[in-house]
Amino acid sequence: STVEEAVEFYTEILELTGQFVADELAPFEGQLDREGTLLENGEVRLPKPMEQAMTKAAHLGLHGMCYPRELGGFNAPELVNHLHSELFGRADVSVMAHHGFHAGIALVLLTYSIEEGTTEIEWPTGTIQRTRWQDELEEIRTGKAWGSMDITEPDAGSDMAALRTRATQDETGTWRLEGQKIFITSGHGKYHVVIARSEDEDENPGLAGLSLFLVRAYTEDDNGNRIRHATVESVEEKSGHHASATCAIRFENTPAELIGKRGEGFKYMLKLMNGARVGVGFECLALCESATRKARGYAQERRSMGKAIARHELIASYLEDMELRTRGIRALAVEAAWEEERSRGIRMEARNPALSDAERSERLRTAKRHSWRARLLTPLLKYQGAEDAILLSRMCVQIHGGVGYTREYGAEKLVRDALGMPIYEGTSQIQSLMVMKDQLQWVMRDPQRFVRKRLANRWAQIQGDSRARRFARLEGISLQATQALLTRSARRKLEGIPLAKWTSTLFQDWDPKKDFAFASLHSEHLTRILVWTEVARIFLRQAEEHEDRIEWYERWMESAELHAETALRAIHNTGTGTLRRLHAEVEETTI
Repeated sequence: STVEEAVEFYTEILELTGQFVADELAPFEGQLDREGTLLENGEVRLPKPMEQAMTKAAHLGLHGMCYPRELGGFNAPELVNHLHSELFGRADVSVMAHHGFHAGIALVLLTYSIEEGTTEIEWPTGTIQRTRWQDELEEIRTGKAWGSMDITEPDAGSDMAALRTRATQDETGTWRLEGQKIFITSGHGKYHVVIARSEDEDENPGLAGLSLFLVRAYTEDDNGNRIRHATVESVEEKSGHHASATCAIRFENTPAELIGKRGEGFKYMLKLMNGARVGVGFECLALCESATRKARGYAQERRSMGKAIARHELIASYLEDMELRTRGIRALAVEAAWEEERSRGIRMEARNPALSDAERSERLRTAKRHSWRARLLTPLLKYQGAEDAILLSRMCVQIHGGVGYTREYGAEKLVRDALGMPIYEGTSQIQSLMVMKDQLQWVMRDPQRFVRKRLANRWAQIQGDSRARRFARLEGISLQATQALLTRSARRKLEGIPLAKWTSTLFQDWDPKKDFAFASLHSEHLTRILVWTEVARIFLRQAEEHEDRIEWYERWMESAELHAETALRAIHNTGTGTLRRLHAEVEETTI
């Protein structure tokens, strides 16, 4: 069948990637780490093995993995592209990060062009006839250029409302940028997707005044000499990710193209960031796989007290936990990527002008369901993937013992690389706050639905087979945690409010900075509970379809129940003193 042929083809591509990584990158892991990146005469120099590998990847067409065929690509699903990138990450996550900014930025430009209506599509096949940045996409596909996503500024990291890079139009109508961006991964590339303040701050303050732009950081004259329009000011010296250039970029009267509509930059950037966070989730997965495989390989060879240390009970337990956690991250990563891709694909189908209004509405409703599922899973993936990357790399060093602390075996490099995961593309704390706010707002939008959900969960705990009942009990913990946070938040919000005004006060005018204080304090506990629950949900579905997955579901549940119950107890029994002391400090400061 066509599906079987496609699976076979994509499997061959992934096998090709695996062989390429084994031959061209894995042998040079230490050299990539030692050489790192350098800034010379305003241009970034990558380690030689990396430059050679990127050139060979371009010749193999790997930069265009999920480009449509009509644009010269393999037309692979984005999920396949994520799995392909993960293989790069098992050799070196910094190479994976750089490689990802080829296809990644290209697909972002294609998506933006489709959404703003500047891509010509032939229906009913959905074939692209022409797209706004077609020449740029071709340059990226062939490896001649790549791009970056420019958000962070000094004193404006996660707070995008504080961004100060300015965009103004000159007398010809051309947009020009002024300002600085920092911590820009692969910022030495040609194409920069930049968010900047384009509107009057008095009329459109904060996020409402931001727009999105495409910047060509440089062009070339007739002799091939590079003319820079945006300057690479510096390259950060980092603990890890040494082969990835993390740049500070200066814009001075830099020409730019507006993407979409003015004032909608934050909305457009959110779409880009969500995909980027899924990508980082796969990067975390790659590091977890590398740490687990490296630890098991060493433990099976290293002998102590008459047997391989992998046979010692404590080390065997460590290795099993590493393998289990890695499988959990893989489940979240694949599910999040699939849901996000399904949402976009169905929205694309809804653009077909031959559809009736009813058919289009139905597709958009289906796309929204997938989008909400992706919205739930993505911060869970980013949070747990990053935290487990640190945990597993640390365990890998410990299993190696003394040699793990040296650079000879590469274990300590994994720790250095892992330390960046909970920070970039949104810190772990930002992810947990997103999870908490979405979860509580989901309840507040329809409290009766939540009550029905709890009643259905109670029933599920006493009927059905044993595996389903066990999962229902775990899911019940997540519902208890949600209710506990909401109850404490509501109690705080209603302090001093007359009883007659409770209903109107409770369901309107929530201030996340003040009313969600208790929930914010425990947002990581809620996030961990939801991680254990959602992975269990995925494993249960797999166990129902594939007998060999039952073991993994059972093993996951052993840990999930313990960790979820511990987090729930923390929500019930800790944090009050912290909030009381913090509240006292705030009052003391304002007096």
